[in-house]
Amino acid sequence: MAARTVRTGLVGLAAAALTATAFTTPAQADSGRGHRATQEAMDAAVEAGVPGVAGQARDADGVWKGTSGVGDRETGAPRSAHDRYRIGSLTKTFVSTVLLQLQAEGRIDLDDPVDKWLPGVVDGNGHDGTKISVRRLLNHTSGIFNYTSDPDVARKSFTTDFLKHRYDTYTAEQVVDIAMSHEPTFEPGTDWSYSNTNYALAGMVIEKVTGRAYADEIEARIIDPLDLDATTLPGTDPKVPAPSSRAYSKLAPPDDQDAPIHDVTEMNPSVAGAAGAMISDSADVNRFYTSLLRGKLLPERELKEMKTTVPTGEDSPKLEYGLGLMKLGGLTCGTELWGHSGGINGSSTYGVTTENGDHSLAFNFNGDWTGDAGPVIEGEFCGG
Repeated sequence: MAARTVRTGLVGLAAAALTATAFTTPAQADSGRGHRATQEAMDAAVEAGVPGVAGQARDADGVWKGTSGVGDRETGAPRSAHDRYRIGSLTKTFVSTVLLQLQAEGRIDLDDPVDKWLPGVVDGNGHDGTKISVRRLLNHTSGIFNYTSDPDVARKSFTTDFLKHRYDTYTAEQVVDIAMSHEPTFEPGTDWSYSNTNYALAGMVIEKVTGRAYADEIEARIIDPLDLDATTLPGTDPKVPAPSSRAYSKLAPPDDQDAPIHDVTEMNPSVAGAAGAMISDSADVNRFYTSLLRGKLLPERELKEMKTTVPTGEDSPKLEYGLGLMKLGGLTCGTELWGHSGGINGSSTYGVTTENGDHSLAFNFNGDWTGDAGPVIEGEFCGG
C-alpha cells in the first residue's frame, strides 16, 4: 500500500503521507510471532520522522501490541499500545452504521432525498437536497462542497491560526451553511469526491429521524453493546482522556520541512463533529470493525449495502468506497481489507480488517505531516 498525501481537511484517505520529527525510543512490543514486519514498519515510520506509533492486531493467535517512538516529545515518555487518541474519520463508519440500523428498522430509507428529512437545508449555489439521497451522503457521490476546504475554515484549522482558534465551537448547521456558500463539486451521482459536509448532514439526519443526538445514538447502538470502554464522543471537550499521548502538527504545508512542531493535543473537536470527532483506542477500533464485518451490528442486507462500493479513482493503492466503509486492495499478498482511515490535527489513525473479521489491525501516528501507513498494513497482513 503506497503512501500518498491527502489534504481533505479532517480525513486522510487510504495511506495518507504523515510525518514527524524523529525522537526515537526503543521499540515496545508484546512477544508474539508473525508480527515482526509490522513492528519493523512502525520503527521505520519513527526513523522517518513520526513522533510515535501505537497499535494492536487481533488474529487467530490472539492480541499483539506494538509501539515505537515517543508519546511526549518534551519528557521522552514512550507511546503505549493502550493510548486513546482522536480517530478522525473512522467516526464516519459509526455514523453510517447507525443510519443502516435505522433503515433495517424501517424508520428511514437511504434512498430518501435529504430534503425529506432536512427540508431546505441543502440549498444554495446549485445545491439541491431534493436531488441528493441519504445514500449519496454516505458514499460521497453527492457532489456537496467539502466545508473543510473553505478558505476560512482551512486557515483556522490547518495553519498556525489554529493556535488562536483551537477552542472555537462549530455546529453542524454552521458548517453546512459554509458549504452551501460554495458551488457543488459536481452533479449528484456523476462522480466521487470526499466531503466532510456529507457526514455533518448524516448526523443531522440521525437526529431528525430519532429525536436524539447522533452521539447518543452511537453510544446506545454501538459503544454500549460492544463494551467499547475507551470510545467517546467528546462534543466540545478539548481534552483526550488518559491514558493518551500528545499530538503534534507543523500547521504548515507538507513541503515546509523547516516549520516548527506544535503540540495540538487540546482542541475543540466540534469542527469535525459527525465527520470525525470521536476518540478511541486500538483495541476498541479492532473490536468495532471485527464486529461490523461479522454481522453483529447490521442485518445481512444492510451489511451488503454498506459493502457496495463505488470507485474513487485511486488505484495505488486500489481504493473503493462503500457507505462509510473503505475497501482496500493492492497488497502484495492479494488480501483485501475493509475499514477506514482518519486524520485530525496531530493524529492519523487506521483501522482495517479482513472481510470475515478474523484478522484486524488498528494503529495511530501522533503526528499529521509525515509517515507511511502502507508498510505497517503490508507488514501485518503480508509479512511475517
